[in-house]
Amino acid sequence: MAFTPYWWEAAPRLERAEPLPAAADVVIVGSGFTGLVAALTLARNGRMPLVLERGAPGFGASTRNGGQVGSGNQKFRVKTLIALRGREKAHAMLREGVAMLDHIAALVEDEGIDCDFTRCGRLRGAMRPEHYEAMARDMDDLRALAGVESHMVPRAEQHREIGSDLFHGGSLLPGDAALHPSRYHAGLMARVEAAGGRIEGDAGVGAIAAEGTGFAVSTARGTVRAGAVLVATNGYTDGLVPELGRRIVPVGSALIATGTIPEARFASLMPGGRVYGNTLRVFSYFRAAPGARRIVWGGRVGRGMEAASPGAYGHLAGDLLKTFPDLGDIPVTHGWDGRIGYTYDAVPHLGRTRDGLFYALGYCGTGISRASWFGRRIALRMLERPEGRSAFDDLPFPAYPLPSVARRMVPVVEGWYRLKDRLGR
Repeated sequence: MAFTPYWWEAAPRLERAEPLPAAADVVIVGSGFTGLVAALTLARNGRMPLVLERGAPGFGASTRNGGQVGSGNQKFRVKTLIALRGREKAHAMLREGVAMLDHIAALVEDEGIDCDFTRCGRLRGAMRPEHYEAMARDMDDLRALAGVESHMVPRAEQHREIGSDLFHGGSLLPGDAALHPSRYHAGLMARVEAAGGRIEGDAGVGAIAAEGTGFAVSTARGTVRAGAVLVATNGYTDGLVPELGRRIVPVGSALIATGTIPEARFASLMPGGRVYGNTLRVFSYFRAAPGARRIVWGGRVGRGMEAASPGAYGHLAGDLLKTFPDLGDIPVTHGWDGRIGYTYDAVPHLGRTRDGLFYALGYCGTGISRASWFGRRIALRMLERPEGRSAFDDLPFPAYPLPSVARRMVPVVEGWYRLKDRLGR
Protein backbone atom coordinates (compact mmCIF):
# COMPACT_ATOMS: atom_id res chain seq x y z
CA MET A 1 0.00 0.00 0.00
CA ALA A 2 1.36 3.41 -1.00
CA PHE A 3 0.93 6.29 1.46
CA THR A 4 0.92 8.97 -1.23
CA PRO A 5 -2.02 10.35 -3.23
CA TYR A 6 -3.23 8.16 -6.06
CA TRP A 7 -3.40 11.32 -8.19
CA TRP A 8 0.37 11.80 -8.08
CA GLU A 9 0.94 8.76 -10.31
CA ALA A 10 -0.39 10.74 -13.27
CA ALA A 11 1.22 14.05 -12.28
CA PRO A 12 3.98 13.63 -9.68
CA ARG A 13 5.18 16.53 -7.53
CA LEU A 14 8.33 18.05 -8.96
CA GLU A 15 11.06 19.66 -6.88
CA ARG A 16 11.93 23.20 -7.97
CA ALA A 17 14.94 24.90 -6.46
CA GLU A 18 16.23 27.64 -8.74
CA PRO A 19 17.88 30.66 -7.06
CA LEU A 20 15.18 32.99 -5.81
CA PRO A 21 14.97 36.42 -7.39
CA ALA A 22 15.80 39.41 -5.23
CA ALA A 23 12.45 41.02 -6.02
CA ALA A 24 9.04 40.30 -7.47
CA ASP A 25 5.94 42.36 -8.15
CA VAL A 26 3.88 39.98 -6.02
CA VAL A 27 4.89 37.12 -3.73
CA ILE A 28 2.23 34.46 -3.28
CA VAL A 29 2.57 32.19 -0.26
CA GLY A 30 1.07 28.82 -1.16
CA SER A 31 1.07 26.94 -4.46
CA GLY A 32 -2.44 25.50 -4.38
CA PHE A 33 -5.30 26.40 -6.68
CA THR A 34 -5.81 29.82 -5.08
CA GLY A 35 -2.19 30.82 -5.49
CA LEU A 36 -1.84 29.48 -9.03
CA VAL A 37 -5.04 31.02 -10.40
CA ALA A 38 -4.07 34.32 -8.76
CA ALA A 39 -0.58 34.07 -10.27
CA LEU A 40 -1.99 33.32 -13.71
CA THR A 41 -4.37 36.28 -13.52
CA LEU A 42 -1.57 38.60 -12.40
CA ALA A 43 0.91 37.37 -15.01
CA ARG A 44 -1.65 37.79 -17.79
CA ASN A 45 -2.04 41.39 -16.65
CA GLY A 46 1.62 42.33 -16.80
CA ARG A 47 2.72 41.53 -13.25
CA MET A 48 5.63 39.26 -12.25
CA PRO A 49 4.31 36.91 -9.56
CA LEU A 50 6.52 34.59 -7.54
CA VAL A 51 4.76 31.62 -5.92
CA LEU A 52 6.54 30.15 -2.88
CA GLU A 53 5.85 26.73 -1.40
CA ARG A 54 7.22 25.08 1.74
CA GLY A 55 7.65 21.69 0.03
CA ALA A 56 7.22 20.58 -3.55
CA PRO A 57 4.71 22.77 -5.42
CA GLY A 58 1.22 21.39 -4.93
CA PHE A 59 2.21 19.17 -2.03
CA GLY A 60 -0.82 20.22 0.00
CA ALA A 61 -4.56 19.75 -0.31
CA SER A 62 -4.88 20.92 -3.91
CA THR A 63 -3.46 17.60 -5.10
CA ARG A 64 -4.79 15.54 -2.17
CA ASN A 65 -8.55 16.05 -2.44
CA GLY A 66 -11.24 13.85 -3.98
CA GLY A 67 -11.52 15.77 -7.24
CA GLN A 68 -15.19 16.63 -6.67
CA VAL A 69 -16.14 20.09 -7.92
CA GLY A 70 -19.16 21.74 -6.34
CA SER A 71 -20.44 25.23 -5.78
CA GLY A 72 -20.19 25.10 -2.00
CA ASN A 73 -23.92 25.80 -1.83
CA GLN A 74 -24.58 22.78 0.36
CA LYS A 75 -22.57 23.91 3.40
CA PHE A 76 -25.80 25.35 4.85
CA ARG A 77 -29.41 24.58 4.20
CA VAL A 78 -30.95 27.50 2.34
CA LYS A 79 -33.24 28.47 5.21
CA THR A 80 -30.28 28.42 7.60
CA LEU A 81 -28.25 30.66 5.30
CA ILE A 82 -31.16 33.10 5.02
CA ALA A 83 -31.50 33.16 8.81
CA LEU A 84 -27.77 33.87 9.18
CA ARG A 85 -27.25 36.36 6.36
CA GLY A 86 -30.63 37.65 5.23
CA ARG A 87 -32.44 36.77 2.04
CA GLU A 88 -30.66 39.24 -0.26
CA LYS A 89 -27.15 38.24 0.87
CA ALA A 90 -28.05 34.54 0.79
CA HIS A 91 -29.25 34.91 -2.79
CA ALA A 92 -26.01 36.68 -3.80
CA MET A 93 -23.81 34.06 -2.13
CA LEU A 94 -25.69 31.15 -3.70
CA ARG A 95 -25.63 32.71 -7.16
CA GLU A 96 -21.91 33.32 -6.81
CA GLY A 97 -21.54 29.63 -5.96
CA VAL A 98 -23.11 28.79 -9.32
CA ALA A 99 -20.74 31.27 -10.98
CA MET A 100 -17.79 29.46 -9.36
CA LEU A 101 -18.76 26.24 -11.13
CA ASP A 102 -19.14 28.00 -14.46
CA HIS A 103 -15.81 29.76 -13.94
CA ILE A 104 -13.78 26.61 -13.44
CA ALA A 105 -15.43 24.97 -16.46
CA ALA A 106 -14.51 27.99 -18.59
CA LEU A 107 -10.98 28.17 -17.15
CA VAL A 108 -10.24 24.55 -17.97
CA GLU A 109 -11.61 24.94 -21.49
CA ASP A 110 -10.03 28.32 -22.25
CA GLU A 111 -6.61 27.25 -20.98
CA GLY A 112 -6.79 23.82 -22.64
CA ILE A 113 -6.00 22.00 -19.37
CA ASP A 114 -6.27 18.23 -19.79
CA CYS A 115 -7.59 17.18 -16.39
CA ASP A 116 -10.63 14.96 -17.09
CA PHE A 117 -13.05 17.75 -16.22
CA THR A 118 -16.66 16.66 -16.62
CA ARG A 119 -20.04 18.01 -15.53
CA CYS A 120 -21.08 14.61 -14.21
CA GLY A 121 -23.46 15.71 -11.44
CA ARG A 122 -23.49 14.88 -7.73
CA LEU A 123 -25.70 12.36 -5.93
CA ARG A 124 -26.00 12.78 -2.18
CA GLY A 125 -27.40 9.64 -0.62
CA ALA A 126 -29.85 9.94 2.28
CA MET A 127 -28.76 7.81 5.22
CA ARG A 128 -32.26 7.96 6.75
CA PRO A 129 -35.74 8.58 5.34
CA GLU A 130 -36.01 11.87 7.21
CA HIS A 131 -32.76 13.03 5.55
CA TYR A 132 -34.39 12.48 2.14
CA GLU A 133 -37.38 14.62 3.06
CA ALA A 134 -35.16 17.38 4.45
CA MET A 135 -33.04 17.40 1.28
CA ALA A 136 -36.15 17.57 -0.89
CA ARG A 137 -37.33 20.68 0.94
CA ASP A 138 -33.86 22.23 0.71
CA MET A 139 -33.59 21.51 -3.03
CA ASP A 140 -36.93 23.28 -3.51
CA ASP A 141 -35.61 26.28 -1.58
CA LEU A 142 -32.35 26.31 -3.55
CA ARG A 143 -34.26 26.26 -6.83
CA ALA A 144 -36.63 29.01 -5.73
CA LEU A 145 -33.96 31.35 -4.35
CA ALA A 146 -31.04 30.78 -6.73
CA GLY A 147 -32.44 28.91 -9.73
CA VAL A 148 -30.23 25.87 -9.12
CA GLU A 149 -31.40 22.77 -10.99
CA SER A 150 -31.82 19.63 -8.92
CA HIS A 151 -33.71 16.37 -8.83
CA MET A 152 -34.74 13.97 -6.11
CA VAL A 153 -34.07 10.28 -6.71
CA PRO A 154 -36.39 8.09 -4.61
CA ARG A 155 -35.12 4.86 -3.09
CA ALA A 156 -37.15 2.80 -5.56
CA GLU A 157 -35.18 4.35 -8.42
CA GLN A 158 -31.73 4.82 -6.89
CA HIS A 159 -30.18 1.74 -8.55
CA ARG A 160 -30.12 3.62 -11.82
CA GLU A 161 -27.61 5.92 -10.10
CA ILE A 162 -25.78 3.71 -7.60
CA GLY A 163 -25.56 -0.03 -7.01
CA SER A 164 -26.13 0.12 -3.26
CA ASP A 165 -29.02 -0.49 -0.89
CA LEU A 166 -27.52 1.65 1.86
CA PHE A 167 -29.35 4.84 0.99
CA HIS A 168 -32.97 5.96 1.24
CA GLY A 169 -32.88 7.83 -2.06
CA GLY A 170 -30.93 11.01 -2.61
CA SER A 171 -30.62 14.45 -4.16
CA LEU A 172 -29.01 15.02 -7.54
CA LEU A 173 -27.27 18.25 -8.57
CA PRO A 174 -26.59 17.75 -12.30
CA GLY A 175 -24.37 20.82 -12.61
CA ASP A 176 -21.67 19.60 -10.23
CA ALA A 177 -18.46 18.26 -11.71
CA ALA A 178 -15.29 16.23 -11.30
CA LEU A 179 -11.69 16.51 -12.39
CA HIS A 180 -8.26 14.99 -11.81
CA PRO A 181 -6.86 17.40 -9.18
CA SER A 182 -3.18 16.71 -9.77
CA ARG A 183 -3.47 17.14 -13.54
CA TYR A 184 -5.48 20.32 -13.04
CA HIS A 185 -2.74 21.60 -10.75
CA ALA A 186 0.00 20.66 -13.21
CA GLY A 187 -1.89 22.41 -16.00
CA LEU A 188 -2.19 25.60 -13.96
CA MET A 189 1.52 25.53 -13.12
CA ALA A 190 2.39 25.20 -16.81
CA ARG A 191 0.15 28.14 -17.73
CA VAL A 192 1.59 30.34 -14.96
CA GLU A 193 5.15 29.69 -16.08
CA ALA A 194 4.29 30.19 -19.75
CA ALA A 195 2.81 33.58 -18.82
CA GLY A 196 6.04 34.64 -17.07
CA GLY A 197 5.31 33.72 -13.46
CA ARG A 198 7.63 31.67 -11.27
CA ILE A 199 6.87 28.82 -8.87
CA GLU A 200 9.47 27.75 -6.34
CA GLY A 201 9.39 24.88 -3.87
CA ASP A 202 11.47 24.27 -0.73
CA ALA A 203 11.02 27.96 -0.01
CA GLY A 204 8.97 28.05 3.16
CA VAL A 205 8.23 31.58 4.31
CA GLY A 206 9.41 32.33 7.85
CA ALA A 207 8.53 36.00 8.13
CA ILE A 208 6.87 38.85 6.26
CA ALA A 209 7.88 42.37 7.24
CA ALA A 210 6.71 45.73 5.95
CA GLU A 211 9.54 47.54 4.21
CA GLY A 212 9.02 50.93 2.60
CA THR A 213 6.04 50.67 0.26
CA GLY A 214 6.30 46.90 0.06
CA PHE A 215 7.38 43.84 2.00
CA ALA A 216 10.46 41.75 2.73
CA VAL A 217 9.60 38.04 2.55
CA SER A 218 12.12 35.87 4.38
CA THR A 219 12.37 32.26 3.20
CA ALA A 220 14.56 29.24 3.82
CA ARG A 221 16.45 30.22 0.68
CA GLY A 222 16.81 33.95 1.10
CA THR A 223 14.78 37.15 1.21
CA VAL A 224 12.58 38.45 -1.60
CA ARG A 225 11.25 41.98 -1.74
CA ALA A 226 7.78 42.43 -3.15
CA GLY A 227 5.34 45.20 -3.80
CA ALA A 228 2.48 43.04 -2.54
CA VAL A 229 1.99 39.70 -0.81
CA LEU A 230 -0.89 37.23 -1.09
CA VAL A 231 -1.34 34.56 1.59
CA ALA A 232 -3.09 31.54 0.04
CA THR A 233 -2.42 28.78 2.54
CA ASN A 234 -5.96 27.60 3.45
CA GLY A 235 -5.71 24.43 5.60
CA TYR A 236 -1.94 24.88 5.96
CA THR A 237 -2.26 28.32 7.54
CA ASP A 238 -0.02 28.56 10.60
CA GLY A 239 1.39 31.33 12.76
CA LEU A 240 3.13 33.15 9.90
CA VAL A 241 0.38 35.80 9.93
CA PRO A 242 -1.20 35.66 13.41
CA GLU A 243 -4.26 37.59 12.27
CA LEU A 244 -5.07 34.74 9.85
CA GLY A 245 -3.83 31.94 12.07
CA ARG A 246 -6.53 32.83 14.61
CA ARG A 247 -9.20 32.51 11.93
CA ILE A 248 -8.38 29.14 10.36
CA VAL A 249 -8.49 25.71 12.00
CA PRO A 250 -7.04 22.82 9.97
CA VAL A 251 -9.27 19.76 9.78
CA GLY A 252 -7.82 16.49 8.53
CA SER A 253 -9.29 14.67 5.58
CA ALA A 254 -8.19 11.20 4.47
CA LEU A 255 -8.68 9.23 1.27
CA ILE A 256 -8.08 5.77 -0.12
CA ALA A 257 -8.01 4.36 -3.62
CA THR A 258 -8.90 0.79 -4.44
CA GLY A 259 -7.20 -1.54 -6.83
CA THR A 260 -8.77 -2.34 -10.20
CA ILE A 261 -12.31 -3.72 -9.92
CA PRO A 262 -13.42 -6.39 -12.42
CA GLU A 263 -15.43 -4.81 -15.21
CA ALA A 264 -18.62 -6.83 -14.64
CA ARG A 265 -18.84 -5.65 -11.03
CA PHE A 266 -17.62 -2.13 -11.63
CA ALA A 267 -20.30 -1.36 -14.22
CA SER A 268 -23.08 -1.83 -11.68
CA LEU A 269 -21.55 0.20 -8.83
CA MET A 270 -21.96 3.76 -10.12
CA PRO A 271 -23.96 3.53 -13.35
CA GLY A 272 -24.87 7.21 -13.13
CA GLY A 273 -21.19 8.18 -13.41
CA ARG A 274 -21.61 10.86 -10.74
CA VAL A 275 -19.60 12.01 -7.79
CA TYR A 276 -21.20 10.88 -4.55
CA GLY A 277 -21.60 11.66 -0.88
CA ASN A 278 -23.94 10.98 2.03
CA THR A 279 -25.86 12.90 4.67
CA LEU A 280 -23.98 11.95 7.82
CA ARG A 281 -22.37 14.70 9.90
CA VAL A 282 -19.05 12.86 9.51
CA PHE A 283 -19.74 12.13 5.88
CA SER A 284 -18.05 10.11 3.17
CA TYR A 285 -17.51 11.18 -0.44
CA PHE A 286 -16.49 8.97 -3.34
CA ARG A 287 -16.21 8.59 -7.10
CA ALA A 288 -14.71 6.48 -9.82
CA ALA A 289 -11.13 7.40 -10.68
CA PRO A 290 -11.08 8.92 -14.19
CA GLY A 291 -10.21 6.39 -16.87
CA ALA A 292 -9.84 3.52 -14.39
CA ARG A 293 -12.00 0.91 -12.68
CA ARG A 294 -11.03 2.15 -9.21
CA ILE A 295 -12.88 3.99 -6.47
CA VAL A 296 -11.44 7.01 -4.67
CA TRP A 297 -13.11 7.24 -1.25
CA GLY A 298 -12.70 10.06 1.25
CA GLY A 299 -13.74 10.99 4.78
CA ARG A 300 -12.24 12.26 7.99
CA VAL A 301 -8.89 11.13 9.32
CA GLY A 302 -8.80 8.18 11.69
CA ARG A 303 -6.79 7.47 14.79
CA GLY A 304 -3.14 6.76 14.25
CA MET A 305 -2.91 8.66 10.94
CA GLU A 306 0.62 9.70 11.82
CA ALA A 307 1.66 6.03 11.72
CA ALA A 308 1.21 5.80 7.93
CA SER A 309 -0.07 2.25 8.26
CA PRO A 310 -2.98 0.41 6.62
CA GLY A 311 -4.83 0.42 9.93
CA ALA A 312 -4.99 4.20 9.89
CA TYR A 313 -7.31 3.98 6.86
CA GLY A 314 -9.37 1.01 7.99
CA HIS A 315 -12.40 3.16 8.86
CA LEU A 316 -12.57 4.39 5.27
CA ALA A 317 -12.40 0.87 3.88
CA GLY A 318 -15.13 -0.11 6.34
CA ASP A 319 -17.37 2.73 5.15
CA LEU A 320 -16.76 1.74 1.54
CA LEU A 321 -17.79 -1.86 2.26
CA LYS A 322 -20.99 -0.72 3.96
CA THR A 323 -21.91 0.93 0.67
CA PHE A 324 -20.54 -1.75 -1.66
CA PRO A 325 -20.38 -5.05 0.29
CA ASP A 326 -19.27 -7.05 -2.76
CA LEU A 327 -15.84 -5.36 -2.85
CA GLY A 328 -14.36 -7.20 0.11
CA ASP A 329 -11.77 -8.93 -2.08
CA ILE A 330 -10.57 -5.70 -3.73
CA PRO A 331 -7.34 -4.34 -2.21
CA VAL A 332 -6.73 -0.77 -1.09
CA THR A 333 -3.65 0.42 -2.97
CA HIS A 334 -3.27 4.01 -1.75
CA GLY A 335 -3.99 5.94 1.43
CA TRP A 336 -3.25 9.60 2.08
CA ASP A 337 -4.44 12.64 3.98
CA GLY A 338 -4.60 16.42 3.67
CA ARG A 339 -5.85 19.49 5.51
CA ILE A 340 -9.08 21.39 5.04
CA GLY A 341 -9.13 25.04 6.18
CA TYR A 342 -12.20 25.73 8.35
CA THR A 343 -13.39 29.19 9.38
CA TYR A 344 -15.42 29.94 12.48
CA ASP A 345 -18.46 30.95 10.40
CA ALA A 346 -17.99 28.12 7.84
CA VAL A 347 -17.66 30.43 4.82
CA PRO A 348 -14.56 31.43 2.84
CA HIS A 349 -13.04 34.88 3.09
CA LEU A 350 -10.89 37.16 0.99
CA GLY A 351 -9.52 40.58 1.69
CA ARG A 352 -6.59 42.37 3.27
CA THR A 353 -5.07 42.20 6.76
CA ARG A 354 -4.40 45.20 8.96
CA ASP A 355 -0.76 45.07 7.78
CA GLY A 356 -1.76 45.18 4.12
CA LEU A 357 -1.34 41.52 3.17
CA PHE A 358 -3.90 40.12 0.78
CA TYR A 359 -5.51 36.75 1.56
CA ALA A 360 -8.04 34.27 0.20
CA LEU A 361 -8.72 31.10 2.20
CA GLY A 362 -11.12 29.13 4.38
CA TYR A 363 -12.92 26.93 1.86
CA CYS A 364 -14.32 24.50 4.45
CA GLY A 365 -14.01 21.40 2.28
CA THR A 366 -15.26 22.75 -1.07
CA GLY A 367 -11.95 24.06 -2.27
CA ILE A 368 -11.57 23.30 -5.97
CA SER A 369 -14.13 25.68 -7.44
CA ARG A 370 -13.98 28.12 -4.53
CA ALA A 371 -10.18 28.34 -4.53
CA SER A 372 -10.07 28.85 -8.29
CA TRP A 373 -12.72 31.56 -8.09
CA PHE A 374 -11.25 33.34 -5.09
CA GLY A 375 -7.77 33.18 -6.62
CA ARG A 376 -9.00 35.17 -9.58
CA ARG A 377 -11.12 37.55 -7.47
CA ILE A 378 -8.27 38.45 -5.12
CA ALA A 379 -5.85 38.93 -8.03
CA LEU A 380 -8.30 41.30 -9.71
CA ARG A 381 -8.58 43.19 -6.45
CA MET A 382 -4.78 43.47 -6.30
CA LEU A 383 -4.96 44.91 -9.82
CA GLU A 384 -7.64 47.35 -8.58
CA ARG A 385 -10.17 45.97 -11.04
CA PRO A 386 -13.90 46.27 -10.26
CA GLU A 387 -14.39 42.67 -11.43
CA GLY A 388 -12.70 41.62 -8.20
CA ARG A 389 -15.86 42.32 -6.22
CA SER A 390 -17.56 39.40 -4.51
CA ALA A 391 -20.67 38.71 -2.47
CA PHE A 392 -18.23 37.62 0.25
CA ASP A 393 -16.45 41.00 0.43
CA ASP A 394 -18.31 42.58 3.32
CA LEU A 395 -18.64 39.52 5.54
CA PRO A 396 -16.96 39.90 8.94
CA PHE A 397 -14.09 37.42 9.34
CA PRO A 398 -14.43 36.22 12.93
CA ALA A 399 -11.55 34.70 14.84
CA TYR A 400 -11.94 31.52 16.87
CA PRO A 401 -12.39 32.52 20.54
CA LEU A 402 -9.60 30.14 21.62
CA PRO A 403 -7.74 29.05 18.45
CA SER A 404 -5.30 26.65 20.13
CA VAL A 405 -8.14 24.97 22.01
CA ALA A 406 -10.24 24.79 18.83
CA ARG A 407 -7.43 22.91 17.07
CA ARG A 408 -7.15 20.38 19.89
CA MET A 409 -10.93 19.95 20.03
CA VAL A 410 -11.32 18.89 16.37
CA PRO A 411 -11.07 15.11 17.08
CA VAL A 412 -13.35 15.48 20.11
CA VAL A 413 -16.03 17.24 18.06
CA GLU A 414 -15.72 14.67 15.29
CA GLY A 415 -16.11 11.88 17.83
CA TRP A 416 -19.27 13.51 19.15
CA TYR A 417 -20.64 13.85 15.61
CA ARG A 418 -19.87 10.19 14.89
CA LEU A 419 -21.80 9.21 18.01
CA LYS A 420 -24.79 11.32 16.96
CA ASP A 421 -24.63 9.72 13.49
CA ARG A 422 -24.73 6.26 15.04
CA LEU A 423 -27.62 7.20 17.31
CA GLY A 424 -29.53 8.78 14.44
CA ARG A 425 -29.76 12.19 16.07
